[in-house]
Amino acid sequence: MSFDYSRLPREYPRHFLPPRVDLSDWKQLDSLIRELENREIESKVELEKWLQDESELGSAYFEEFSVRYIRMTCQTEDPDREKAYLHLVEDIQPKAKPRFFALDRKFLRSTAREQLSPDYFVLIRRRENNVSLFRQENVELEKEAAKLEQRSQKIAGARTVNYDGQERTLQQMAQYQENVNRNLRFETWRLSEQRRLKDREIMDQIYDELISLRQRIAKNAGFDNYRDYAFRRRERFDYSPQDCFQFHQAVEEHVVPLVRRSQEERRERLHVDELRPWDLLVDPEGLPALHPFRTSLELMQKCERIYGRLDSDFQKDFHRIVELGLIDPDSRPGKAPGGYCVGLSEIRLPFIFLNLVGRDEDVRTILHESGHAFHTFATRDKDLPFEYCGENVPSEFAEVASMSMELLGGEHLDETFYNHEDAARSKQRHLEEIVRLLPWIATIDAFQHWIYTNPNHTHEQREEFWLKLRARFGGIESWDGYEDMQCSFWQHQGHLFSAPFYYIEYGIAQLGALGIWTHYKRDHQGGVQAYKRALALGGSKPLPQLFAAADLPFNFGSDIVRKYAHELRAELNL
Repeated sequence: MSFDYSRLPREYPRHFLPPRVDLSDWKQLDSLIRELENREIESKVELEKWLQDESELGSAYFEEFSVRYIRMTCQTEDPDREKAYLHLVEDIQPKAKPRFFALDRKFLRSTAREQLSPDYFVLIRRRENNVSLFRQENVELEKEAAKLEQRSQKIAGARTVNYDGQERTLQQMAQYQENVNRNLRFETWRLSEQRRLKDREIMDQIYDELISLRQRIAKNAGFDNYRDYAFRRRERFDYSPQDCFQFHQAVEEHVVPLVRRSQEERRERLHVDELRPWDLLVDPEGLPALHPFRTSLELMQKCERIYGRLDSDFQKDFHRIVELGLIDPDSRPGKAPGGYCVGLSEIRLPFIFLNLVGRDEDVRTILHESGHAFHTFATRDKDLPFEYCGENVPSEFAEVASMSMELLGGEHLDETFYNHEDAARSKQRHLEEIVRLLPWIATIDAFQHWIYTNPNHTHEQREEFWLKLRARFGGIESWDGYEDMQCSFWQHQGHLFSAPFYYIEYGIAQLGALGIWTHYKRDHQGGVQAYKRALALGGSKPLPQLFAAADLPFNFGSDIVRKYAHELRAELNL
């Protein structure tokens, strides 16, 4: 499928922007910002109208970024797409950032702000935070960081290996890790990791430059280190680094033992003396890999049936995504790795980007990104879409939307993708993945805390600390003979390059998703309604209130981790 932005429907009429405007042209964008800067605001009604017009401009402006990002990641080797995206990053954004900051300051200085209702609390808090953090000298540094982030994605997207007479992406190679032939698993694992090692030095260099830039950004904003700056930049008003450390400790105490017990059982069932990195995904009973679909069209048709089992709105929304071509499902050379869902903020529709190759894991991935898409649909009709939808939904709850859909949809695989026995295998695999994921989240988060509070570390110190974390949170698999690959395994996690400090959100959200799932298992309708009720709030409420709307506690400490570790242990018979 190809992304054709021009054919997408415009269901929300413009009231402030002209029907035709090119927001990648600075003169046109500048004129619109200037109109908002110069407008007189003397009453509550005038201020609310000003906010609506500003939201309309912000939605259209950031949609331009999203469209160009989509096009670039769908085809990273196309120089025209790369140039178009970098034009916004290098030429437009440095001029626009200080002007949008000026709009934030204008809003905060308005005497009419005092007349706004408490419903504007989150918006006001965000604007105050933006103004307190903005520094003109950081605009150029952020531009340089964005260019480095894009470069890391381009390098990762270009990774292929020649195997069995074909050029294959590393995503395509990953499917061989489920093959019952251990020699084949080893060969394909080694080929993929050797290919990554070729980029090790350049990726280390890019990361060094990003750390240096981010540290300078933090210093300019008055912070001792980038960790403390990032907490404010990511609007983590409701938890602190200490809460993250408590999550790490709870995972180490309650979840890591489950990982190691599960892997010891795996080793015994595989009849091997040592578990190795290429033994972690194969079926331990020697059953062939699950193949839930042959084509992406088949996958999407089956997913639509799953969504129909859960709620008619989900089915309708997903059908529309497919119908409008708002999904790029297949892996191919030159396509950026990974998956994402991005909201097109003006037309208020989602776009799903995937790299599917026919694995059981692919089903979870599309369920996950569909959860984000349903979040977009749930908030379409909010008055200030730029403020309360899309990127302004707290990440900690945005991921509840996606991770919950993995678990809810996973309850219906035997009605769509598999027979009863294979559906049970798939569910077991998913729950085992969650058990492994929580310690990985703790690893990546703890790694970043150390990286950015020790910004002058050497490569050797970085690798040493990484290995300490893997000893703390890892499994029982042996890396003997492949220590160089283990030392740089952190480079697998693209968030470290392109989304600094974005990872603890997955841990907080996974616990929330487990809460939605346990609710759903005892009360299908009640669980779905709680989920939908919270999604409909978008980012209009503080994080604890979003969790409360879904009947969830906002808690990721020892008590809640222990509770869900017990739930997972019972489901997995560990």
